[in-house]
Amino acid sequence: MALARQLRLLSLATRLLLAPQRDLTSRGPDEPLPVVRIPRGLQRRQEQRQSGQRSPLRPVLVRPGPLLISARRPELNQPARQTLGRWEAAPLVSRGWKHRRARQDYFSIERAQHEAPALRNLSSKGSFADLGLEPRVLSALQEAAPEVVRPTTVQSSTIPPLLRGRHILCAAETGSGKTLGYMLPLLQRLLGQPSLYTSRIPAPRGLVLVPSRELAEQVRAVAQPLGSSLGLRVQELGGGHGMSRVRLQLSKHPPAEVLVATPGALWKALKGQLISLAQLSFLVLDEVDTLLDESFLELVDYILEKSHIAEGPADLKDPFNPKAQLVLVGATFPEGVGQLLSKVASLDSLTTITSSKLHCIMPHVKQTFMRLKGAEKVTELVQILKQHDRAHRTGSTGTVLVFCNSSSTVNWLGYILDDHKIQHLRLQGQMPASMRAGIFQSFQKGSRDILLCTDIASRGLDSTQVELVINYDFPLTLQDYIHRAGRVGRVGSEVPGTVISFVTHPWDVSLVQKIELAARRRRSLPGLGSSVPSRVIIRYWYPHHTRGMLSDK
Repeated sequence: MALARQLRLLSLATRLLLAPQRDLTSRGPDEPLPVVRIPRGLQRRQEQRQSGQRSPLRPVLVRPGPLLISARRPELNQPARQTLGRWEAAPLVSRGWKHRRARQDYFSIERAQHEAPALRNLSSKGSFADLGLEPRVLSALQEAAPEVVRPTTVQSSTIPPLLRGRHILCAAETGSGKTLGYMLPLLQRLLGQPSLYTSRIPAPRGLVLVPSRELAEQVRAVAQPLGSSLGLRVQELGGGHGMSRVRLQLSKHPPAEVLVATPGALWKALKGQLISLAQLSFLVLDEVDTLLDESFLELVDYILEKSHIAEGPADLKDPFNPKAQLVLVGATFPEGVGQLLSKVASLDSLTTITSSKLHCIMPHVKQTFMRLKGAEKVTELVQILKQHDRAHRTGSTGTVLVFCNSSSTVNWLGYILDDHKIQHLRLQGQMPASMRAGIFQSFQKGSRDILLCTDIASRGLDSTQVELVINYDFPLTLQDYIHRAGRVGRVGSEVPGTVISFVTHPWDVSLVQKIELAARRRRSLPGLGSSVPSRVIIRYWYPHHTRGMLSDK
């Protein structure tokens, strides 16, 4: 039985092995043989390889007119007149940048206009007097800043409701004049309500809370000339010092009506009972998205507990029971900030002023993205800085900001620039307070043309002389990119702004793809849509794709 089964299996295997031969031999002369088809692309490459010729270049259709996106590969250019549909696929230059073969590729978001959006709607008829400011405040502004002639669009939207006693949330792009927009109403309010406090402890009536010492120096520099003309003292209280230094700062000068402070220094002063907020009439949280971050939130909560926030404009009229008017200012409001703002004040009591260009790529700043290896970044940076130095010697050019993601990178890069005899300044968070003091101010005054820094120089600092921002390390978030790019092309800048970013890591490429897609579609950057309801929208007019002026409530 078993032997018969083995014989049957052997005969079956023999038939299977001989079947192809019998099939082939049984074909007639007219029957076609099996055909193996070769793909045309493979066949063409094989022919070119044998003939030793390169593949012919594809013809590129060049459309006349300015470009919105200019790329190394011309077929990926996008004209300024072209607008992609909502469901139309966008040909991204950075789509394949995560592959190593994409190195040395680049593209630029070209400059669509020459002036800042905040200056777009200025007219010869608009003036600060039309906004309700008193003559003595106007004369102080003329004396302190004669170059400021007309208000920006943001200032025209924020000053009138502030003078009416409203709580304000101002969300507008960097460099739009937000500091002067809240400082003028603050000073006018203090002039209308004289101080009745007689305690020996300093009790400021106006408080501006900022996240960094450098920003505190800048806000104080803006407020002090105005306050001196109006007889109001302005004082700065910076962090990075112990309790004894804070006590010395507060006792060295007479009590000030306006205090510009960082959360850490003010928290120490309140804990040590060196200052009182009982007479506070005006409270400003500048760069509120940073102040509501985890690193500051506990300190800011404690400061707000010591402040008496008014429920409405009617609570501000009693001079014997002062209540504070609240102003929240920022250039980025990521998702989730609305929940944190609800802890500070009721969203229903806030008059929200939002710019239509919030979280958008600034149209007056050229932004270039370069795909590089990590080892290529130093060479590229030195070449750009030396080229800028040659241009600076032949003509008047602006200054340069080089951003790094860590303090150690700032120090290491500084040693390399020293070897190349490139003069520069350094600013990073691990420096002692005595070293950090005045570095950014000396950079603004022009003692050096190049500043190596971390993100502490990206928030709110006025940099009208900066012409070039270089992201040596690509920022970790889109809001950090907005703030870094906002150091150029500000209101009052005399030089055109340019941003150059080195793209190295895969997570850098992911952010660049979001930026490029938003630029091609002319939309705001994703993930930064604020959950705060908008009641007043500042709209700017742009040719070809946006219409409208300023809309009221």
